[in-house]
Amino acid sequence: MREPFFYDITLRDGNQSLKKPWQLNEKCYIFERLHELNVQAVEVGFPASSHMDFEACKTLADMAWNNLIISALARTVQKDIDAVVESISHAQIPRVHTFLTLSPFHMKYVLNREPQYCAKKAIEAVKYANDKIKKINKNAQIQFSVEHFGDCSQNLDFVIDTLKEITKAGADVINLPNTVERTRPAVFIEMVKKVKKALGDNVIISLHNHNDLGMATATTVEGYFAGAGQLECCLNGLGERAGNTDFAQVAVALHNNGVKVPVNLDKIYEISLIISQMSKTPIYEKAPLIGPEALAHRSGIHQDGAIKTKDMEFGAYRPIKPSLIGRKDDEKIGFTSQSGKSAVYEIINNAGYPVTIDEAVRLTPIVKEISEQKGELGTNEILKVYFDEILNVKGAFELVSFKHTSGDEFKLEFKFKGEYKTAAGCGNGPLDACLDALKNAGFPRKLSHYKQYALDEDKMGSGATAMSVINLIGKKGEEIIGRAIDQNTAKANVKAIFNALNQVYK
Repeated sequence: MREPFFYDITLRDGNQSLKKPWQLNEKCYIFERLHELNVQAVEVGFPASSHMDFEACKTLADMAWNNLIISALARTVQKDIDAVVESISHAQIPRVHTFLTLSPFHMKYVLNREPQYCAKKAIEAVKYANDKIKKINKNAQIQFSVEHFGDCSQNLDFVIDTLKEITKAGADVINLPNTVERTRPAVFIEMVKKVKKALGDNVIISLHNHNDLGMATATTVEGYFAGAGQLECCLNGLGERAGNTDFAQVAVALHNNGVKVPVNLDKIYEISLIISQMSKTPIYEKAPLIGPEALAHRSGIHQDGAIKTKDMEFGAYRPIKPSLIGRKDDEKIGFTSQSGKSAVYEIINNAGYPVTIDEAVRLTPIVKEISEQKGELGTNEILKVYFDEILNVKGAFELVSFKHTSGDEFKLEFKFKGEYKTAAGCGNGPLDACLDALKNAGFPRKLSHYKQYALDEDKMGSGATAMSVINLIGKKGEEIIGRAIDQNTAKANVKAIFNALNQVYK
């Protein structure tokens, strides 16, 4: 399968839509980022529009890396074409990009011109551009765009006939824009196929789709599979009105469908954040791939699937592994009243505190009730419930003190149902000694498992640095999990035993 050819329009079409267009130093910085992304062509500006844009085009043409196509825009008038030639002809592969509408509506109501006049003007402009720049640079190319091609279904035969003459005049690339998205993707793609078939394989077909109805990515991706060789895309979908085709969405969609994409996908997320900052255009929360909420799950069903497939390339509820586009964050599990036990389990474990799925089931109704009143709960709010219901569970036992007396002997002081008790115990360390003391006090329990965790930070203001988890055998052979945290490891062990006892004697 052929490689898609990415023609980036961020510095021209994206820039012209900004409330404050970029200065030269900003354009240079973005141009370098495009190099990191490894795009194959860059439209650097509209040199006839201003002196600043002319200088920018000239400077970026100087900065171009090997085999990069440097393109600049011109209306079908000689002075515009001259400005392009003067500003970028010294590039290794310069391209004059000229355009004119062939849409019946636009020719009649905007240009107030007859179709034959527009066809003649387009052909003459391409011939002029071809003759002028190829005398200076034999590698030069000509691109012609049918502005408002999406509105040309009624006169498509006329458009095709005109494009045949335009290619004879020297156009190497024919660009078919959906300048204002009024045509649904399937209809537009059929129009593209007809042009492609009529012009043959010697001409590159390009697509430039705007996103007025939110379907630019779909149209561009399907256009590639319909035979388009060049895809005109913009970082973060910047552009007039609702923007242009989003670069990242097209690249990832093709990648997901088995197409070898010749750009560095792992640079996408970083560059998207840079473009958002420099354009002062925030990335909206739900923006595909790059939005802060693009990896968020709040539904219990979705959370369960996301957690079970979190280490796989394709997740149950995500299109890619986030690292594909350079995202270092991962799927976000947020707890609301729509969430379930899987979210509780994952959030507590991710915070560094062990919890079983059975305990998560027990905690879920409690946090759901809180969430119904407050909305989405943060990690600390869920941990508070975990502390109250699991770590600091109240019961019949209250530890008073546990002290080393001599050798392997320890003294235990505690209350049981308010009654003060004391007992001595011996063992291989504080844990064994505490259990021995409890047995001597009439509360025998066997240890089946023991583990300690180092806590990275104190999330709940306890000053804790260690967590002990112990499993005791209950009266019926069941396992009772006790947990406790403390700055002192030995004390954490003893507190964990009492935590387990309080689950038996409530």
